[in-house]
Amino acid sequence: MSLIQSTSDMVQIGDMAPDFTLKAQDKSEVTLSSFAGRRVILSFYPAAFTGVCQNQACSINNQIKASSFTDVAVLGISVDSPFANNAFRDANGIDYPLLSDVHREVIKSYGVTFENFAIDGYTVAQRSVFVVESDGTIGYAWHAENPGIEPNYDELFSYLNS
Repeated sequence: MSLIQSTSDMVQIGDMAPDFTLKAQDKSEVTLSSFAGRRVILSFYPAAFTGVCQNQACSINNQIKASSFTDVAVLGISVDSPFANNAFRDANGIDYPLLSDVHREVIKSYGVTFENFAIDGYTVAQRSVFVVESDGTIGYAWHAENPGIEPNYDELFSYLNS
């Protein structure tokens, strides 16, 4: 049985986004608060090299590249290692950093843990998307009821255009 945290545990629109520093695919450190003054899409995905995660990463990447957003950064976050994220990024031509939350601190602080993914005791990120506004607050929040559901990209990008 899979266990998704209650949405009441998830950060909500209007909340301050929990700050974090994580290792990127190239082993550099990325800190959310370093993007102050810009909007940031946080794209949480359960596992690299799975079909829905691949669609999510590529769809967001392609729509950002095709848009005129100059003030929007994207950060992908999973519990995968930097090595797996690097291979996933390279294989799919992803332009934005993929961050490794191997200690699961960020997925817990955002309330997006998904337990018993594929095997008992394995906790991953619940598929979810947040937009952190330039002032550090959550402006948009979406989560999947199960890992097979993709984000509503039209809704996300309409929000960013508003």
